[in-house]
Amino acid sequence: MPPSSDSPLVRLRRADPDRFFCTLFAPADQREALALLYLFNHELARAQEVASETLLAMIRLQWWREVVEGEERKHELATPLSAALKAGVFARGDLLALIEAREAGLDLPDSEAFYAYARGTGGRLARIAGKLLGADSQAVEDLGTAYAISGLLRATQRRPEDGTPDETLAAQAKILLTAKPPRIALAAALPAVFARRDLARPTSSPRGLADRLAVLMAALTGRV
Repeated sequence: MPPSSDSPLVRLRRADPDRFFCTLFAPADQREALALLYLFNHELARAQEVASETLLAMIRLQWWREVVEGEERKHELATPLSAALKAGVFARGDLLALIEAREAGLDLPDSEAFYAYARGTGGRLARIAGKLLGADSQAVEDLGTAYAISGLLRATQRRPEDGTPDETLAAQAKILLTAKPPRIALAAALPAVFARRDLARPTSSPRGLADRLAVLMAALTGRV
């Protein structure tokens, strides 16, 4: 039976097409939980993107902190997220760490802060997803960090304030892309395939069929 139109997986397809496609290669019984995790991440990212001032972004992030800490709220994402936390699907500490990384990354004064932000957001997110799939993996975190760096380079407004060249940032991502993830957590690492392709072409290039075929091949071979 296909998922209902308001299911996390369907909403993820609109919110985060890259991770939606990669989630399809996870075991069927884990996809909804992965989608819930990625939708939570999407909401944290939006807190930064839609807020016109740092204070407003902090207020939105605090709202999600209260949800993770146990505040009951009727909301299309907060309600199922709270249920998943109560059921032990996610560790509160893991989700709080994602919020803290967003808070710390509201300013990126130098390349060190930029890399820490990429690891604390995309890297940590991938590691949590890997844990959900059965492997707490540094390799998965490294690949998630590479994907985050490539995504920040595509989103031209997020750069270190010290003027670190894009080429230097991209070089660090390429180093991280050498990590080898465990097969059991492959779906959590697959976004790195998009990163590898993005880093090899102009940042303005749109996604295409060839990108999805590359992810498919990685899923079949187990080589990201």
